[in-house]
Amino acid sequence: MRTYSPKLADIQRRWHVIDAAGQPLGRLAVQVATLLKGKHKVIYSPHLDVGDYVIVVNASKVMVTGKKTTQKTYYRHSMYPGGLKTATFIHVQQKFPERIIEHAIKGMLPHSPLGSEMLRKLKVYAGETHPHEAQIRGGQKVALDVKPEAAPEAKRSRRSKA
Repeated sequence: MRTYSPKLADIQRRWHVIDAAGQPLGRLAVQVATLLKGKHKVIYSPHLDVGDYVIVVNASKVMVTGKKTTQKTYYRHSMYPGGLKTATFIHVQQKFPERIIEHAIKGMLPHSPLGSEMLRKLKVYAGETHPHEAQIRGGQKVALDVKPEAAPEAKRSRRSKA
């Protein structure tokens, strides 16, 4: 029996809208990373990008547990000597709420060009509105009314014992 490897024609990408309001950051990031990787699909393959597009709305209303609002810090560096910048969760949430979710999801994807390709399919918005209504509501780019995916049949070789 041969191992099935999905072809580009077999990959069907869907659009998912996830509301981040009131959800814990880590649990939301796991959900989104699974959809971006394509692990929810039967044709999942770790060396290919078979994942879907994900839109996260209400990023400014995501919550964290415990004392993370004051103790969690985000770091960035200007690449100049002494250029380390730090910001707490509250400051980043007030200025750039999208970055919190993007940062959490980026850490759960592969740290390679494949992970960068998966991250491009993530769209995060601070409010409830987003410009992707055409893709979600019956646009030509996406077929949402498709039956659940079935396992693709593998080709039989001449030597298989069946």
